[in-house]
Amino acid sequence: MTADPRPDSQPADLRHVDTWLFDLDNTLYPAESGLMAEIERRMTAYVMQVTGLPRDDAYRLQKQYLADYGLTLGGLVEHHGVDPADFHTIFHDMPLEGVAQDLELVAAIARLPGRRLIFTNADAFHAERVLKHLGMTELFDGIFDIGSADYVPKPAPATFARISAEHGIDPAKTAFFEDSERNLKPAAVLGMTTVLVGPYAQASTADFVDYKIDRLAPFLAQAQLKDAA
Repeated sequence: MTADPRPDSQPADLRHVDTWLFDLDNTLYPAESGLMAEIERRMTAYVMQVTGLPRDDAYRLQKQYLADYGLTLGGLVEHHGVDPADFHTIFHDMPLEGVAQDLELVAAIARLPGRRLIFTNADAFHAERVLKHLGMTELFDGIFDIGSADYVPKPAPATFARISAEHGIDPAKTAFFEDSERNLKPAAVLGMTTVLVGPYAQASTADFVDYKIDRLAPFLAQAQLKDAA
C-alpha cells in the first residue's frame, strides 16, 4: 500500500474522495496534548468507584475491558450494569486548555470537497465540546458518536455498516483518518482509503494502512483533491 508522503515526496492523490471521516480524540488534536491521559485517569477512577478495586487493579481491569470489548464501557455495561449515559458524564467537564487550536488544520480541512463527518467512540456532548474548542464546529456536516452506534464501538464491522447506511457512504470514495490502527482495518476491508495519524504511525507495518502520517494538517494541505487544480 501507499506510504506516507513525506515533505520531499509526492502529495497524496485523494481526487477520488468526496466523504471524509475523522476520528476525534488524538486525531484532530495531537496526542501530546495530554487530554487522553486525563480521559484514562477518569476512567480508572470510575472503574474504582463501580468495582471497589484499588487503583492498580482497576486500571488493569479497565485495560482488559478495552481489549475484550473495544471500549472500557463495554465491559462495565456487560459485567456491572453501568448506564452508558452516566459513564459519559465523567468526561463532560474535561479541561481543554491544553488542547491548542490549529489554524493550519482548520484551513486544511476547510478545503476538502464533499462531506466531512466525525466518527468517534466518544459521546456527542464530548465531540461537540471539543470541536467548538478547536474552532471546527462549522467544518463538519455531522457527528456519528457512540450513541449513534448503539454503544457498539469501532472497530466493530456492524458499526461501520451502520454509519455507511445512515450517511449513504460509498467506501470507494471515502477516506478515514484515525490514530488507532485496528480501527482502520474494517474501513480498509470495505474499500475506504485509510490514514493512520500520530507519533507512532510511521512504525505501523499493517498492510491495510494506505498512508501513515505524523501530522494531519500538512498532509491535507498538500493532498491532491478532486476540485483542486
